[in-house]
Order: sequence, then structure tokens, then C-alpha cells
Amino acid sequence: MDYLALERSTTKKVTLRLIPFLFICFVIAILDRVNIGLAALQMNEDLGFSDAVFGLGAGIFFLGYFLLEVPGSAIMSKVGARKWISRIMVTWGLVSVLMAFVHTPTQFYIARFLLGVAEASFYPCMVHYLSGFYQTKHHAKAIAAFMLAIPGANALGAPIGTFLLGIEWFDLAGWQWLFILEAIPAIILGIIAYFYLDDKIEDVKWLNQDEKQWLLDVIAKENREKQKVKHYTFAQALKDRDVLILSAAYFCWMTGYYGINMFLPTISKGLSEATSLSTQGIGWLLGLMYACAMAVMIFVGNHSDKKNERRWHVAACLTISAVSMVISTYVSSFSVVFAFVFLTIALCGAFGAYSPFWAIPPSFLTGAAAGGAIALINSVGNLGGFFGPYIVGYIKDVTGLFTASMIFLGVSMILSSCIVVFLVKQSGKALAQNDKKSLKKSS
Repeated sequence: MDYLALERSTTKKVTLRLIPFLFICFVIAILDRVNIGLAALQMNEDLGFSDAVFGLGAGIFFLGYFLLEVPGSAIMSKVGARKWISRIMVTWGLVSVLMAFVHTPTQFYIARFLLGVAEASFYPCMVHYLSGFYQTKHHAKAIAAFMLAIPGANALGAPIGTFLLGIEWFDLAGWQWLFILEAIPAIILGIIAYFYLDDKIEDVKWLNQDEKQWLLDVIAKENREKQKVKHYTFAQALKDRDVLILSAAYFCWMTGYYGINMFLPTISKGLSEATSLSTQGIGWLLGLMYACAMAVMIFVGNHSDKKNERRWHVAACLTISAVSMVISTYVSSFSVVFAFVFLTIALCGAFGAYSPFWAIPPSFLTGAAAGGAIALINSVGNLGGFFGPYIVGYIKDVTGLFTASMIFLGVSMILSSCIVVFLVKQSGKALAQNDKKSLKKSS
């Protein structure tokens, strides 16, 4: 079998084996993270939570996430991704069930914080795991396929979540059943992950010997090329200039992204009152918006790989998202339809930046260093997930409007795009340009 045939067959088998399962796992993770936005449609009124209380509780998840992200990634490097992914999913499933039984703001804050602690390092673990089974030139497509779970979970979760809000069994409200029923799959999948995943290429049984050897040679060759540029340990990677700058960029991005994402059901409910849209109707509308974001993620991921460019793809998506977010607040006063159109464009831009952004760290770091870098970027960045919802809720309580909040979130995303374009030096482009030629020669 020639080089190109081996590449096609091996990449296809890796994709079919890993992407669907990890996609489903990540869908459940995102559902358990953001279903708080849908639950707020009932929970806030039932428990007497203000927008500021809800915003703080929604965001405090990321404090727990931040504290355990890097240590969790270090543990994963020692015990292996299979055991760590399994532990994470079972733990967060159990904590998610507790969310159904909070009654006070303090209980709400504690449960959300513990959920962040339980889920910490799951995402960087997934990205690092995939980078160990794919060539650099396929990173953006692989990450995009896996990360379709983010808009996919929202597209699926919005109509399902609004349906569950209408359930009242055993003296439990719909928002309580929303937390319980969406937590159970995490526990089940966590157990399955322990037996389904393999820690290393050498352990797999679903590749033939030629395919396994080809993949081992390709990954080893690429790692040597990367280490010629930067040979870092786990700790050294945490102090790398580009890693720190990417962390700052991700922080600004996530401030804007989670600010709009956590409050989107509430914003949509307010906008839809002009059309008398039901709660279930809001769910279907949100599902459609996130489905559009999925399509954009696929397009941007493929285009980024095709053009062998990351930074400008990220910046363009975030800028479009920021501008559309602000426009939506101004057109809502005279057209609900146009407001939803621009909100959809804002979502598409925010999601479209994911795959090219996360293809950058594995392009210049390897092994434990890559895992540590991804964990640091994700943990620092997701602190924006704390500040974004809290600031949106606070400004909304003070002004009674979301307009000022949306402007703040838009500025945050514009700042992120500027940081990525003007300050990040590493993009993996030099390696990718020489990758195919050198690998063909060595084979």
C-alpha cells in the first residue's frame, strides 16, 4: 500500500473510531454545562434568583474549572487519557444531579463550583488526545468535527430542554428534571469510555500493522520537527510567550462568548414576546440558530486547513461575531426578525473561531508540553466564562436592558481578535508547509 493510500485508510479509521464517541461525550458535557441557561427560564422565578445571582452562579462554574484545569491535565499525562476521561464524566454526572436540589443562592454557587471542579481538564484532555492520533495538517478538521458538539449540544439541547421544562413528576419541577435526566448519560458514557478508548497508538487493535506503523512513524516525525523549534517540558510550556498570549486572547473571547451563551435563552424570551412565541418555540428557534453555527464550524475548519492559516480565520470570525452582537441589540427595537438574524450570525462567528484557534497549540508543542499548554489556555480563558455572565447579569440589573452588556461583550471579542493577529507568532504554518514533503521523503 502506497503512502497516500495508507494516509487515507488510517485517517479514516481513526476518525470513525474516535470522533463519533468523543463527539457524544462532549455533547453531554456541554449539555450539563449550559443547561443552566434553559433552567433559568423556570428556576430563577421558582427560587427568587435575580439576574445578578444567576449570572454569578452560571459563571462560578469556571472558577472551579480554572483551579483544577492544569493539575488535572498533569494527572492525565501520568495516568492516561482513558482513565481520566472516565473519572471526569462519572464525577460530573453525579454533581449535575445535585443541581436539581439547590434552593438557596449559596447552594447554587457551591453546586456550580463543584461541577467546574469535576469537569476540569476534560476539554484539553480531548484536544491533546486527538493530537496524538492525527497529523498536524488534519488537526483543524479533527478538532472541528469533535467540537461540533458545542453548537450541536445546544441545537439538540434547546428543544429537548424546553420540553423537559414542561415535566412535573414526583413533586419535582421541570427545571429539576432537566438537570437529572441530562446527567445520567454522562455517568453511563464515563463507564463505557474506560473500556472503549486506548491511551496510545501502540495499544489499538482496530488498525492493521501497516496502518499502525505508518501512524507511529508520522507522529514521531512531526514531533521531532516541532521539537527542533521548541522542546519544552510540561512546566516550561506554561511559561511560553505564545501560550500566555493565547491564554489572554481566549480569556477575552470567552468573556464575550459565555456572556451571550448563558443569557441567550433569557434574551430570546424577551425578544420573542413580541411574536407570542411559546417556550417550546424558543427551544426550536435556538436549536436552529446553533445548527447554523455547526455548519459554519465545518466550513471554517476545512477552509483553515485548506489555506494553511489559523490566526486570520480566528480574527475574522470573532470580529463578525462582535459586530453582529452589537447590531442585534439596536435592531431589536424595530425588528425582532433582524435581531434574531444578527444573533445567529454572532453565534456562528463565535463558534467558527474554535477549530483554527485550537489547531495552533499542537502545531508547535508536543507530548506533555502540548497538554499543559492547552490546559493553561483553556483554564485562563474560561475565567472569562465567570466574568462574562456575571457582568451581563449585573449590567442588566442596573440598566434593565441588555444593550450595554452586548457592547461590552463585543469589545471583548474584538480585543481577542487583535491579540491573536498582532501578538501570536506561532501558527504551525512553517511546519505544515514542509510536513508533506518531508514525510513522503522519509517513507
